Amino acid sequence: MTITNSAPRNQIFNADCIETMRTFDRDSVDMILTDPPYIVGYRARDGRTVSNDDNADWLRPAFNQMHRVLKPGGVCVSFYGWNRVDLFMQAWRAAGFRVVGHIVFRKQYASSARFLRYQHEAAYLLAKGNPTLPASPIPDVLDFPYTGNKLHPTQKPVEALKPLIASFTRPGELVLDPFCGSGSTLAAARQLGRDWTGIELNPDYFRAASHRLRPAPGRLTA
Repeated sequence: MTITNSAPRNQIFNADCIETMRTFDRDSVDMILTDPPYIVGYRARDGRTVSNDDNADWLRPAFNQMHRVLKPGGVCVSFYGWNRVDLFMQAWRAAGFRVVGHIVFRKQYASSARFLRYQHEAAYLLAKGNPTLPASPIPDVLDFPYTGNKLHPTQKPVEALKPLIASFTRPGELVLDPFCGSGSTLAAARQLGRDWTGIELNPDYFRAASHRLRPAPGRLTA
């Protein structure tokens, strides 16, 4: 008899992602796409902040759990803070991830300007084991439309995330975002016919994501 490991589907948890992922079965998630805190103490112009962006205590335990719940042959796409890349790289490698790619998201605007005008976001493509190569690999530079950050101070555009999910999953597979914020990853997965699960610690962003992912009138979800 074949035993299928499982994780919750089409749900958002207002909880600590480390403790929540510990309740998921090992090897139960097809892909992880996440935008964790950058560990830079970020504060938006309107005063909004990101939980646990002032410390790295969560970093290794969170990626340990992500590696545990991801299926062998699965991939994790993780945004990161460029000036904390040493901490992120150490955590990814310690968890068991293999770095297989780097993605640049090209902005038409500058988030800030100091020594340079910062007009991009970046993410690493991490593998657990040996994933099957995509039939038609997407480029490693993608456009990053401006969201207006109405739901979250670092809100990611759905249109920038969809090519990643489409490339590395099939319809019906499960995409996890342990730092789901306002739910951009989950919305992208749903639009592509994938199942999704999100975890968000901040109650305000959890409510925004839950409202965004609520079923459309007359639509049933799993």
